Amino acid sequence: MQIWMTLILAVQLLSALTMIGLVLIQHGKGADMGASFGSGSSGSLFGATGSANFLSRSTAACATLFFVCTLTLTYLGSSGTAARVNTGGSVLDSAAPAASGAPTTGVIPSAAPPGPASAPAVNTAVPAPISAPVSTPAPAASK
Repeated sequence: MQIWMTLILAVQLLSALTMIGLVLIQHGKGADMGASFGSGSSGSLFGATGSANFLSRSTAACATLFFVCTLTLTYLGSSGTAARVNTGGSVLDSAAPAASGAPTTGVIPSAAPPGPASAPAVNTAVPAPISAPVSTPAPAASK
């Protein structure tokens, strides 16, 4: 499976580089005006209009190959996660497997063991909230 992914990735890279080269070689829309004033494109290898047609078809073929390679790599990369997707689970839902023989207490193996000499005492008492004195209104004087 890994060799196929590597091979398809190499084909995808080559098609992308070829497509970049073909796009850079092509003439823009404004180049046709210069060709009509005697730039000599009619004596080229592909003829007056043959190069544009050949280059555009080659670019389309490279683009098709690039997209097919992309879809194939996506399919091969996601085929291992099909069971997880069908159950509705997520990658974050599954816990990482613990290493064999590793302590599960959360203690760092290279740290000093906890004790009175290694850990300072921490005051965990929560202070009582400060309350403001409550004043009651004075009774209203009757007339």
